Order: sequence, then C-alpha cells, then structure tokens
Amino acid sequence: MDKVSFTQMKDGTAEEYAFLTEHEIEYTKGTADRLLRALVDLDESLSGYQITRLGHSVQSASRAWRDGADTDWVVSALLHDIGDIYAPYNHDEYAASILKPFVREQCTWVVEKHGDFQMLYYGHHVGGNQHKRDAHRGHAYFDDCAEFCERWDQSSFDPDYQSLPLDHFVPLVRQVFARPAYDPAVIRPGQREPLTDAKVAATR
Repeated sequence: MDKVSFTQMKDGTAEEYAFLTEHEIEYTKGTADRLLRALVDLDESLSGYQITRLGHSVQSASRAWRDGADTDWVVSALLHDIGDIYAPYNHDEYAASILKPFVREQCTWVVEKHGDFQMLYYGHHVGGNQHKRDAHRGHAYFDDCAEFCERWDQSSFDPDYQSLPLDHFVPLVRQVFARPAYDPAVIRPGQREPLTDAKVAATR
C-alpha cells in the first residue's frame, strides 16, 4: 500500500499500523541530520550577543570536548539551546525532550533545568529570580547542572574562543541518535558521570 485507508485512527487495521510503523522507523533514521540542520538555523535566532546561537552551541560543545566529557555530555552541550527558535520560553524543556530517549538521564535533567540555573548570572538584571535554581537544591544532579552552566554555558559567548567546527561533532550526534530509544543501558537512571576527565582531555 502507498497510504492507509482510514481517516480516523480508531478505524485503522493491524496491517495499516504495521505499514505506518515501518515508515516511522525509517523516518527516525534521519533525526540526527534534521537536528544538525536545525543547529545551522540557530544563526537566525537571537541576536545581540557577540556570537550567534550556533556559535554559542558549538563553543559549548567544544569546551565540553576539551574537558574530556563523554559523548552524552558533548552532544547535550551542543544541543542544549536547540529550542531557541521554536520554543523561546521553554527552550530548555524542548531540548531535553529531544535528548531524553537517547542520552543518560543525568544529561537530560541538566539540559531541562539549565535555564533555571542560568538565572544565577543575570536574573537580578532583568527582574527575575536570580536564585531560581535553589528550587532544585538537594537533587542528585544539582551540582552537575551548576557545573554545566559555569563551565560550558555561561562562558561560551566569546568571539575569540577557537571553537571546533560543527562537522567535528556530526559523528557524535549520529551515534547518539542511532541508539535504540529509551535503552536502559543508556538512560541509567540515577547514575552520574563526571563532566570532566583530565586523562581524556589530555588526548584531545
């Protein structure tokens, strides 16, 4: 068949849903490439900073890479602001929802909450709650998010920093989004990995 016959989902047959499932599986194989194109589109998002949003994303990932971070951390750093174009008021949650099936729970939580933690640096200048992150104090990943923001996010608006090219991260993005969704061996609820590894960093 080329298309299903139903116009209401409740009328679909097992054969038709098997047909749709095959199409969906094939479509998901292009997720990494669609995200990489969306990253390039970040150059058309928020202006006013000394670098573009794409530049910020690549710089964040470059800092993570040079700190010896593992693949989940590097890809999370690269994509943490991917929602800026489509979800400017909850870009952190948007990015986290994209990453959630494919990276460690620790990384998903950090990306989801990084907007609250970033308020520490500027909230008092815009009439916001500078200490919004305190609502999460005591969470297992609190320190990870604080370190993520300090090392890789708030510091990555420097036009003089020598970022790695986006192409450097393409294999990592493809590797992450080729994983089986929600694989327990990947998600590893409650488990933490350090953001930095001096031995790995020394090889990069």
